[in-house]
Amino acid sequence: MSTLSHLARLNDAQRGAAAYGEALPGRGFRSGPLLIVAGAGTGKTDTLAHRVAHLVLNGVDPARILMLTFTRRAASEMRRRAHELVRVTLGEDCGAGHDIPQRMTWAGTFHSVGNRLLRLHARELGLDPQFSVLDRSDAADLLDVLRQELGLARKEQRFPRKDTCLQVYSHRVNTQRPLKECLESAFPWCAAWHEDLTRLYRAYVERKRRDSLLDYDDLLLYWHIMMSEPALAARVGARFDHVLVDEYQDTNSLQAGILHALKPDGAGVAVVGDDAQSIYSFRAAAVENILGFPDRFAPRAEVITLTRNYRSTQPVLDLANALMAGSARQYRKELRSSREEGARPRLVAVTDLQSQAEYVCGEILRHREASVPLRRQAVLFRSSSHSDLLEIELGRRGIPFVKYGGLRFLDAGHVKDLLAILRWADNPRNTVAAFRTLQLLPGMGPANARRAIEHFEAHGRSFEALRRFGPPAASAADWPRLTETMLTLGDPDRPWAGQLYVARQWYRPHLERLYEPYHTRLGDLEQLELLSGQYPSRERFLTDLTLDPPAATSDRAGKPSLDEDYLVLSTIHSAKGMEWDTVYLLNFVDGTFPSEFATGKPELIEEERRLLYVGVTRARNDLMLIEPLKFHVTKQHRHGDAHVYGGRSRFLTDAVLERLEVVALPGADLTEEAAEERAGPALDLGARLTEMW
Repeated sequence: MSTLSHLARLNDAQRGAAAYGEALPGRGFRSGPLLIVAGAGTGKTDTLAHRVAHLVLNGVDPARILMLTFTRRAASEMRRRAHELVRVTLGEDCGAGHDIPQRMTWAGTFHSVGNRLLRLHARELGLDPQFSVLDRSDAADLLDVLRQELGLARKEQRFPRKDTCLQVYSHRVNTQRPLKECLESAFPWCAAWHEDLTRLYRAYVERKRRDSLLDYDDLLLYWHIMMSEPALAARVGARFDHVLVDEYQDTNSLQAGILHALKPDGAGVAVVGDDAQSIYSFRAAAVENILGFPDRFAPRAEVITLTRNYRSTQPVLDLANALMAGSARQYRKELRSSREEGARPRLVAVTDLQSQAEYVCGEILRHREASVPLRRQAVLFRSSSHSDLLEIELGRRGIPFVKYGGLRFLDAGHVKDLLAILRWADNPRNTVAAFRTLQLLPGMGPANARRAIEHFEAHGRSFEALRRFGPPAASAADWPRLTETMLTLGDPDRPWAGQLYVARQWYRPHLERLYEPYHTRLGDLEQLELLSGQYPSRERFLTDLTLDPPAATSDRAGKPSLDEDYLVLSTIHSAKGMEWDTVYLLNFVDGTFPSEFATGKPELIEEERRLLYVGVTRARNDLMLIEPLKFHVTKQHRHGDAHVYGGRSRFLTDAVLERLEVVALPGADLTEEAAEERAGPALDLGARLTEMW
């Protein structure tokens, strides 16, 4: 294009990232590999959306742009912003570019794009194109069934439960490390079960292949395997002229391998992320992916760093900069604010956890009276249990709050029941869905359900065969209606519209029998039916709901709040990507920041530093780090005062302390003796002794 007016409101670094590359004669755009290192609050989403718009305005077909994100909402937002930029640039009456949201069909999560590509190339991979996708809960249930069948649940010693087995499997798949190594490094308490777990996972893989099932991790694993075949990888890569990846610091080994196989020379690849916000190693995310990205290509990838922060005041950023200055390996950047003025963050010493709760509540109310609504304040913590006393104090003072981390929609029992009916109809080989559906009937326990499935399989998995099965007496009255429902839903010629209504009508009497209260759950299922109307097919509905479910409603603990305002409580992991005017960080002591479970490994200490950085940079104006001095010993008399002193966080270096206003509340024990006691050992003796062996 002759003008860059659509990039005018970006700063220089953002503009350089959005326009990196060169326009081709006529139409089109080419560029080498690009890494955009986007510090917290520096407008990475806006920059990426402007790059999409820049590509489209230079003649790149939106259908040949692959956008990989970590949530479907992020992909939708990127499409929306790019569309608006093109629309404004070309003018209201110009039709060109107005169909970006419709044409940019390859924008979505890694898992949703993988699901689509696997179905397109299923025959070449030996897959049934109609495979079903198991959600996490169903995958764990299948592992549990296999644990029982293999006799592993009857071991004399404690064998890992189904959820742990799934975590181990997922970690091994996503890190691509041998099972033994995964067990030793991440699940040492399971290391003794290496051979039995190997047997379990082989049976799990075989059962999924037999029943045409893929779990959440398989979508990446199969895509990665597909990209290991050069001819097939070249065909897939040829679909796209440009590949853009958001939040690249959160990718795992499989995702990084897939990206490199798509474009081995890096042509058209642009990734954006912040190594300082890589905090998901427990999900197998590898910070090395972003740190090593430039050197994966020859010539080396271009690196553009965004440091202009549009969120926080400079004093907050000074603290964040000082904190990250202590990190050994990183893309060094000094965040500068667009708002220079502001209060220094505070380090507040309180006596104990109860004093912490009382202080935070007092500050919340004080800020509210100073025109900072509750919803623009947040209390962040390392682990969910750290807010227990605070929640009690909030309730006592009548301060409404919401806590992030409730049940997801698919984890609600009644939703799983209804979806199981549809999943069985969609894939008759889905024994997990069949097992759950059958047990909705009265008197149909696991043994009878298994007997019914064996009969069903012996007769070619035809729903017609259910007519000839003899159910137990307690199920006999309901059996004919189940049979008719499955025949209706299993009819390949039946349109998708109305199927969820059929399933819901059959399920309703069982819902009323199984769940109390059931009225709010009925509302969930009605909403689910409305949602289903937005999808062209049953397979798309089930797959999208599995890969990107909405939040739960009626299964949340506690009564719903009808207040016009509410405080936010959140773990730091859940708060990533969000911001508030005022942020309170609880339990700022060694053992929490960093976590005691991270102190044995330098790489985990560095991730804890990045986690603290994420917490600090959520604050726009005011930040308080709360430092309890005493922790009362549990399991003592209710009037007992046995306690230990918390150790000062090792992240409180002199450089960090210089950026803080240190405050001690009245009653906080800051005597010389107490300070020495709580200081803790200067050396990590545990690590030294461990190294001897």
